[in-house]
Amino acid sequence: MAAHVHVEVGNAASELDPIFSDAIKRLDRAAQYAEIEPEALERLKTHKSILQVSIPVRMDDGSLRIFTGYRARHNDTLGPTKGGIRYHPNVSISEVKALSFWMTCKCACVGLPYGGGKGGIIVDVKELSNAELERLSRGYIRQIADLIGPDLDIPAPDMYTNARIMAWMLDEYNTIKRGSYPAVITGKPLGLGGSLGRDDATGRGGYYCLIDLAKKRQWKPSEIKVAIQGYGNAAQAIARLLYRDGYKIVAISDSASGIHNENGLDIMQAEQIKNKTGRVAACLESIKCEPITNADLLELNVDVLVPAAMENMITIENAARIRASVVVELANGPTTTDADEILNRNGVFMLPDILANAGGVTVSYFEWVQNRACYYWSLDEVHDRLQTIMVREFNSIYDLSKEKKIDMRTAAYAHAIRRIGRAIESMGTVKYFAK
Repeated sequence: MAAHVHVEVGNAASELDPIFSDAIKRLDRAAQYAEIEPEALERLKTHKSILQVSIPVRMDDGSLRIFTGYRARHNDTLGPTKGGIRYHPNVSISEVKALSFWMTCKCACVGLPYGGGKGGIIVDVKELSNAELERLSRGYIRQIADLIGPDLDIPAPDMYTNARIMAWMLDEYNTIKRGSYPAVITGKPLGLGGSLGRDDATGRGGYYCLIDLAKKRQWKPSEIKVAIQGYGNAAQAIARLLYRDGYKIVAISDSASGIHNENGLDIMQAEQIKNKTGRVAACLESIKCEPITNADLLELNVDVLVPAAMENMITIENAARIRASVVVELANGPTTTDADEILNRNGVFMLPDILANAGGVTVSYFEWVQNRACYYWSLDEVHDRLQTIMVREFNSIYDLSKEKKIDMRTAAYAHAIRRIGRAIESMGTVKYFAK
């Protein structure tokens, strides 16, 4: 049989950065409250570097496929860039640019000594065998090895990547560099230097913010209804914690379908079924519930809505129909800028993504610190340190939103870029050089 080559490049190169452009609108809005120099603001609108690579992979049937990958580094003023690697058919330059920008803001938002990075490969992992997936992952690292490192750029898992893929990537990097560099990648298995508490860190971080808000509002958990769109790792973590506290989780969903019970779902059983079958819909066979679409879930009459799936789930088309009084963004960029304006007018309280899902990168930072020190913390230490950071930053942003009379997202961005702006200004701007 004749060999053939299949090239997967998508349409990323021709895009006009719609996702990144939308992200920058929030930067402009927040800048007036951050009190930073115009030069610092302009620096945040550009990327330090954006790399596109081709990754040839020999498939199990002997054929060759060439995949397209990206790695974006947004800003390293506060420290090495940090950010995940995602495998998805819709990965694009615009997406990784936006995600790396959000990571810069997210790290600054919670006071981490990092800038933002992001990477991805255009691929549907469901089409690959485990061996093909390993070859793809190692091939990607071979292409970007000179541009990552413990003091330069530190990848981590993201959509459709996991600890095992990080283990392959770490091993490939160590082979290339002829040494042992556990701090080059976070989200690793425990046996290779991973941190306790990393598996549920994103959801737990959002939970810590929400329960602090609950104290301010004097909520009784049993009276609070919660709907969660997306039921991956982060969503399952926050669902478990809220369910343990007595909150009523009335709806969950994955990319294919959802389930709903107005009186509350048995979350522990639902999680077990989802992870065993890969489908939330399988819960219909053994849990008292009814089917619901992702679109309808977003518009349920609940107290707390947790979008934990993809970008742009709450848009100008459906924002006016959102009835939740609080939105906790565990996903990156689930709400568009136009939708934000509608939610703000309707009095919806937003726990924005750069704060609400920062638990993941915070515990990744803990892993990096432990790797560099060769000293590892207990699970309780990880949880305590994470809660301290998340509650501290939530209250700083909450207080800023009250002081300036602005929404929480704008306050979070202002809080973040103020930190970056001060660092940039300390090296001198036109006010210094034009004397």
